[in-house]
Amino acid sequence: MTLRARLPLRPGTLRAVIAATFSLACAELIRSGLYLSYLGQSVQAQDTLGIAPSVVGFAWALHVGADTVMRGPAGLLIARYGLRPVMIAGALLSLIAMSLLLVAHAGWVLLLAAALHGVGFSTSWPGAMNLTADSTPDGAQGRALTAVSMSVLPFIGLGYFLFGFLRDFPVQTTFLLCLGVVGVSLLSAFLLPAHAVRGPARTRPERGERRDMLRRLQPLLPAAIMQTVTLSLFGQVLFKLTDVLNLPYWTMIAVLVTGALVAFGSLPVVGRVADRGRALLTLTAGFALIGLGMGGIAALPPTWALFPLAALVGLGFAGVQPGWGALVTRTLPEAQRPAAWGFLMTLENIGTAVGPLLGTLAFAQFGARGPFGLGAALALLAAAFYLLFRRAFPPVPTPAAGDS
Repeated sequence: MTLRARLPLRPGTLRAVIAATFSLACAELIRSGLYLSYLGQSVQAQDTLGIAPSVVGFAWALHVGADTVMRGPAGLLIARYGLRPVMIAGALLSLIAMSLLLVAHAGWVLLLAAALHGVGFSTSWPGAMNLTADSTPDGAQGRALTAVSMSVLPFIGLGYFLFGFLRDFPVQTTFLLCLGVVGVSLLSAFLLPAHAVRGPARTRPERGERRDMLRRLQPLLPAAIMQTVTLSLFGQVLFKLTDVLNLPYWTMIAVLVTGALVAFGSLPVVGRVADRGRALLTLTAGFALIGLGMGGIAALPPTWALFPLAALVGLGFAGVQPGWGALVTRTLPEAQRPAAWGFLMTLENIGTAVGPLLGTLAFAQFGARGPFGLGAALALLAAAFYLLFRRAFPPVPTPAAGDS
């Protein structure tokens, strides 16, 4: 079976979705590798740029802050001017940011480049997600959006480890690599369609349309924040948890791999359920399973019990991801989706930024139980919200039996 036959995309859209995904993947590779890995670990880079580790941390905060603030406006720009020009402009701004690092070595240049890079990067996720939703037939959008998101995640890890390997390389060499990869991201953006793949022409929403969009967005807000908060709670304390729980390093890795394998393995089945009119059910059940799994881990059970509990959490995330994608695409009208998605992704980014801080505070106050207990409480709170307020979402027609 060919790739085109396997992917639930409309005819003629495969190349554009691959281009948008590849452009996003290149952008993620650079930002995770440059700020989180290379600049933080390379003594040579810090000496050459005349910066302290705290300045690197501030540069990352500026980058994430600019990205977060600009995702909403990026969605509005996509709605008004189309996908290709906005993503080209974003990649071009990222290219300018990388060029600044090549020509001027100073701490203030790094901070300026990081902020500009964040503004440029802000177009990548709203653009790729909106194009994927437009390119996918009704009844398959949750699976397609999850597939695109999951295909980008390995590039984040690849960037971290690749640039960690480069920490002893000359600064100019590393910055040239950044410039080249961002250039590839820019070239990929030129392959995108200039206008919407389908649906009505998208223009600046009128006041009444904006009110309608905000009304539709309100029930989606808890999931936008909770899904990223629960994922990022452990970013700063994972290895501390390993020490406190007296887990060997490779045992912790095996537990994480178990959860990941269950999540990836169950996505096709759970995603199909979400796409066949059960998006709210899979989202609610997913949060409930995450809450139960993390609650079980918070009880500090024997080591063998961590594996089924990790599988339970993995199955929960397999419900949240396609359920969320399908719910967004079915709740928001196509003409309003780009602007709304930019706003929702702003909240997702806030969750990613706040999660590690909450996890660290919970660990400091309650030890190893803290982050897991907090994650369980937040996930169960989200599940309760969607159970109690399920009527806030309009009913969706179930696809015909032959749909996939």
